[in-house]
Amino acid sequence: MALESGRRFIAHFDLDSFFVSVERLKDPSLIGKPVIVGGLSDRGVVAACSYETRRFGVQSAMPMKTALRLCPSARVIKGDYASYTHYSRLVTEVIGEKAPVMEKASIDEFYIDLTGMDRFFGCSQYVSELKQKIVRETGLPISYALASNKLISKVATNEVKPNGQTEVPFSQERSFLAPLLIEKLPGVGQKTAATLRAMGADTIGSLSKIPLTTLQARFGKGGIELARKANGIDDSPVTAYSERKSISKEDTFPQDTADGAFLLETLVRLTESVAFQLRRHKKLTGCVAIKLRYSNFSTVSHQAMIEYTSSDDLLLSTAKGLFAKLYDKRQAVRLLGVRLSHLIEGNQQIGLFTDTTENIRLYQALDHIRQRFGTDAVFRATGHTLNSDGKKNEE
Repeated sequence: MALESGRRFIAHFDLDSFFVSVERLKDPSLIGKPVIVGGLSDRGVVAACSYETRRFGVQSAMPMKTALRLCPSARVIKGDYASYTHYSRLVTEVIGEKAPVMEKASIDEFYIDLTGMDRFFGCSQYVSELKQKIVRETGLPISYALASNKLISKVATNEVKPNGQTEVPFSQERSFLAPLLIEKLPGVGQKTAATLRAMGADTIGSLSKIPLTTLQARFGKGGIELARKANGIDDSPVTAYSERKSISKEDTFPQDTADGAFLLETLVRLTESVAFQLRRHKKLTGCVAIKLRYSNFSTVSHQAMIEYTSSDDLLLSTAKGLFAKLYDKRQAVRLLGVRLSHLIEGNQQIGLFTDTTENIRLYQALDHIRQRFGTDAVFRATGHTLNSDGKKNEE
């Protein structure tokens, strides 16, 4: 059929309970049983949970002690983020080979823009066959929805998980959303939902009937976005995934230096800075690179693929390992840089498999200080022996 004016075809693919699904690939005896992935101690945090545990009220980011109280029979498994990264990249390759435009929204979510393909190949058939290919080549269950925009496709995917597929016909966006609870809208958390219910909106349909002026008066600019979402309006594009996107920072020293301790301290400071930027933009990185420029202006660099993370500890460990391999102690250095690439969307995931809730709150508190007072407001002691000229303090 001919492409209708302004009509788009956007598919959203979401791997079902991704971490748990990978663990079940590794150990099939876990299939059908309640499974929690996260820290092994009762002071740890739930990184992911199977649908069998969700029926008991278990949720991601919940303290492990609470989760086990809700579902005592759950099998707790320490997370293996290296495996999750491997399978995420495998799915990315499968989709990337077939999709005209793919956005990797997170470690387990993908958007595909098929606009225009309906002229030559049925979009419904295309996404159905792509799902089968993903399952066949990776062994992972995945759900998808096809709709006219990213908002509708994401909400629809969530409605058919696990292992489901659906299509929301063009012009049916509002009727699809109308009966759903307001929490089903992306970005509507508990606080916003409570406020909307106090205003008489329990469902997305009832939210769509609230006058725009009323929503603006209560939520400011956010009220406009709520109104658009409630009416199924979303013009955001599918942004093509590129491994070249990066966050970087480098220092050119006032004087060339061969001081290894000074260089290591600079490395720590730079790494913590880019890691903070990573978390501030709610992203994870899958690749760390180090760059050195020597006094003769020769430049060398080295990179390493890592499991997706935003953790200072893992990034620092990788950066130090790269530096140790790259640094030639016989030459003076004039520039040192750190770059994080292969970026994907991802909320704070520091230590979900090993840290306690207290440690995670500490990281978040440090980031809050940096957000308010600047990147250099707080950092590790190993990065705190430099003066304002980039030279070592002698105190």
